[in-house]
Amino acid sequence: MKAFFSTTDSWPLLIVRIGVGAVLLPHGFQKLLGWFGGFGWGPTIGFFSQSLHVPVFLTMLVILGESLGSVAMLLGFMTRFVATGYILIMLGAIDLVHWNNGFFMNWFGKQPGEGFEYHLLVIAMAASLLVGGGGKWSVDGAIAQNMDRR
Repeated sequence: MKAFFSTTDSWPLLIVRIGVGAVLLPHGFQKLLGWFGGFGWGPTIGFFSQSLHVPVFLTMLVILGESLGSVAMLLGFMTRFVATGYILIMLGAIDLVHWNNGFFMNWFGKQPGEGFEYHLLVIAMAASLLVGGGGKWSVDGAIAQNMDRR
């Protein structure tokens, strides 16, 4: 368990953790609560299952991973677990939706949809957190320090 929670007092890991958590949180709240122009829990599950053929259970994991996982990420709690979830979610998004649109985002509206460059950035950020942990001011770091005292 110590390896799961251990981290350094790293500013760069804090910056990456806050950045990726803050960017994915609104995406999660779109799916969970319908905020920021999203559809909310039920319609998101319906869309994922009907249009993307994603099983309901996996869709629920995506919604919870992006919403509650992002809250945990911002706190630096279970950072490695949430980072793994982000990587899997982004790989799924690339495979199911974005691969056929190419690499680049659809900046000028000339593609049928968005490319996967954003997803690769999230994967890279999450991989950094998977390796290094939550960094400075993380709940994980406090848990690891508490384990050392016992």
